[in-house]
Amino acid sequence: MLTSKQRAQLRRLANPLAVTLHIGKEGVTEGVTSQLEVLLENHELVKGKVLESAFATPKEVAQALCEQTGADGVQVIGTKFVLYRPSSDPDKRKIVLEN
Repeated sequence: MLTSKQRAQLRRLANPLAVTLHIGKEGVTEGVTSQLEVLLENHELVKGKVLESAFATPKEVAQALCEQTGADGVQVIGTKFVLYRPSSDPDKRKIVLEN
């Protein structure tokens, strides 16, 4: 669980990030989940976008992805969302959270 201070830090880090995960009309599929797993392992912080053709809201999509991957939801604004999960390999971790 992230504190408000850590969430603010992650929001600052996510601001310049490009969208790397797109959710289309199929919604949250097994392929999307496996792609997110790879992105989280390599980058720890992932920005996603829910396209207008999707039948789910960005909040629902972010919540479903968090449940499936064990990630923490950082924020949802408009059609975009940000997820965070530290890398399972301590040597690959790039983000050090504030206490």
